[in-house]
Amino acid sequence: MLSSRLDSWRLGRTNKEHSSFGIRSLLAKPAIEGLRARIRQIEGQSRRVSSVIPFGIEEIDARLPGDGLALGALHEVAGGGNGAIDGAAAALFAAGIAARLKGKVLWCITRADLFAPALAQAGLSPDRVIYVEAGDDATVLACFEEGLRHGGLGAVVAEVAKLSMTTSRRLQLAAEGSGAIGIALRRWRRQTEVADFGQPTAAMSRWRVSVLPSAPLPVPGIGRARWLVELIRCRAGESADFELEACDDTGRLALPSHLVYGPAQKEAGRSASA
Repeated sequence: MLSSRLDSWRLGRTNKEHSSFGIRSLLAKPAIEGLRARIRQIEGQSRRVSSVIPFGIEEIDARLPGDGLALGALHEVAGGGNGAIDGAAAALFAAGIAARLKGKVLWCITRADLFAPALAQAGLSPDRVIYVEAGDDATVLACFEEGLRHGGLGAVVAEVAKLSMTTSRRLQLAAEGSGAIGIALRRWRRQTEVADFGQPTAAMSRWRVSVLPSAPLPVPGIGRARWLVELIRCRAGESADFELEACDDTGRLALPSHLVYGPAQKEAGRSASA
């Protein structure tokens, strides 16, 4: 009899503890949600990014929050070196992203040196691009912000040398308000401007693109271009670097064959062909 009473007392106590724990959990949820909202406000995320554009490559998308590049956000892209070749690769990387979005693309520049056929090879046809040629970075940034606030564009790309935290914050808010993607294509005229790329900004992600030797061909010619794409920073994501084949005529990147197929698979494929 005593044992039964003790068991009943223990069971009742356990139930009360579980009930008390459940009440505490319910009471804690509003506090946690309020804290998360406060953090988003501090970070400048007044509203959550509702959609992304995936790269279609699992190795990249897995590193990004939401499994893709956030829309309604500002992103930075730069060449891996200071030369024109890496800078051109960075521009084609940005063009490939814009090509996979719907709508017109506003491209703000200070120098009329964009080669439209190259952008078309990355999937961005000339009839989709609206060029704005400005005299200096301040005017480019003003056009960049106005384009992002417009709301009727698929993407806005702006070539800038310097990007301060205050300016990037305004651009991020403008992108959030319209849902358009903004790409700050970092280009430098002087060596002293390169160090600015290491300064913190409000951009959701920061990328660096460098040219690698193209894929060898069994016949004389030049294979598909290859890039080293570095994800230097990503808010709520992970940094990484990827060896990729350059954008095709639909704006899509690809993994090189030697990464998709290991040595065993490639050898098996050669044997089957023979």
